[in-house]
Amino acid sequence: MTMNLSRRDFLKLTGLIATSTALASCAPADRLLAPLTNVAWPTLTPADFLALNRLTFGPNAEERARFAQIGLANWIEEQLASESIDDGGCEFRLRNLGTFGMSASDLFDVSDQIFDNVDRLKVPKELRQAALLRQVYSRRQLFEVMAEFWSDHFNISTEKGDCYYLKTVDDREVIRKHALGSFHDLVWASAHSPAMLVYLDNQSNQKGAPNENYARELMELHTLGVEAGYTQQDVMDLARCLTGWTVKEHFWRGQFTFDAKVHDTGTKHVLGVEIHEAGQAEAERVIERLTEHPAAARFISTKLARRFLADEPPAEIVDKAARTFERTHGDIRAVLRVILLDGLPLAQPKYKRPNHFIASALRALNAETDGDDAAQDYLLRMGQIPFLWPTPDGYPDQAQAWQGNLMPRWQFAFALARNEIKGTEIDLPRLMETVNAKTLEESTDQIASLLLGSPLEPTSRDELLIVLRSAGADETESLNIFTAGILSSPAFQWK
Repeated sequence: MTMNLSRRDFLKLTGLIATSTALASCAPADRLLAPLTNVAWPTLTPADFLALNRLTFGPNAEERARFAQIGLANWIEEQLASESIDDGGCEFRLRNLGTFGMSASDLFDVSDQIFDNVDRLKVPKELRQAALLRQVYSRRQLFEVMAEFWSDHFNISTEKGDCYYLKTVDDREVIRKHALGSFHDLVWASAHSPAMLVYLDNQSNQKGAPNENYARELMELHTLGVEAGYTQQDVMDLARCLTGWTVKEHFWRGQFTFDAKVHDTGTKHVLGVEIHEAGQAEAERVIERLTEHPAAARFISTKLARRFLADEPPAEIVDKAARTFERTHGDIRAVLRVILLDGLPLAQPKYKRPNHFIASALRALNAETDGDDAAQDYLLRMGQIPFLWPTPDGYPDQAQAWQGNLMPRWQFAFALARNEIKGTEIDLPRLMETVNAKTLEESTDQIASLLLGSPLEPTSRDELLIVLRSAGADETESLNIFTAGILSSPAFQWK
């Protein structure tokens, strides 16, 4: 099968290619020591290529081969059993990020070195670096997609107070521990997370002066959704239930604690239920009710379907997923099976968010990257650097939020193709050797198939090559520019 670019795609691509010849640079990137892995890639149907784009951070050669071998349903089951997938290669790449296993107290100590002010930035920097490395190199791709999904859902910015070090613990003990488990356990863990309590100001929630911020977001963003029918009085009384939920500041710093001295002991009413004095257990009782509420089943099912299927997901899939959510008491794996197996045939184009765009390019081209400052800078330019979204709603998941950042995408594409990103390297000639491509025409067909799922229609390909050759590019530069042009084209921006 060949791909026929739309006129818009073709004009965009030829314009980028023509312009790029004037910007050619021969400056070599810093070479990395880690060897590149050569694995040939099989041809997939358009439906299978779309599925892999949704279920991963972009298909790479290894993932394509595995998918072709076992099929969609078996691949999903394999990925849902993420704990059984050997991910030693990815973990090896994280070995030098020393803050991951630390307690909150130890993380604070790392961040509080009076002799080195830069150390305060070490913890969140390593967390961001690890997020990108996992997206690019983890074999547990569906797990990583879900980890990112829940990080948005339970958003915490490392720019807020002590979250700069507490978020590392939250990522480990809340998001990654429960990403494919029980929704109840996930909400429960988040509600007891010091990072969340700091981010949403529950530390200042005390009797006589309640702070409603966390209570409101717990209902509106984390469980029920804004249209679930709860009232302002429900929010106020839930906030009163949450008084005293705070974070230790001295011994065992950064751990959850309940301070009974500042807890409001009066009777509350939340969602029609009378809550009598029970200390910490009051809010925990409400959390049980929130996670079992039919509105939570629909709200979470809708968001998951939006992530995997379409900006406006099919109503019949949302309905079926919500029924499964209720029946299984929020079993995330069970809900995903419905959305993915029943919903993927109905999927509509989704615009790649910046981190998916970058990760998918790196994965497809078998890149070697350290995920450090140079790569993170492009995420920053595009507006999606991990754990820095300032408001509780998390990074947007619909196309209109991201279609204005095409220039940094173009810049990244050409810098990547020419190995101009410090700490990141691709080897296009070696990639072409894996499929025995001997001519520029064969190489461009393979690059298009690798990045878009199928070769370009021959006429489009030949016209693009004419543009390159007329601009005076040699074969090596032609392949680099062609690759960058495909990465920059509208066709690659969608998954």
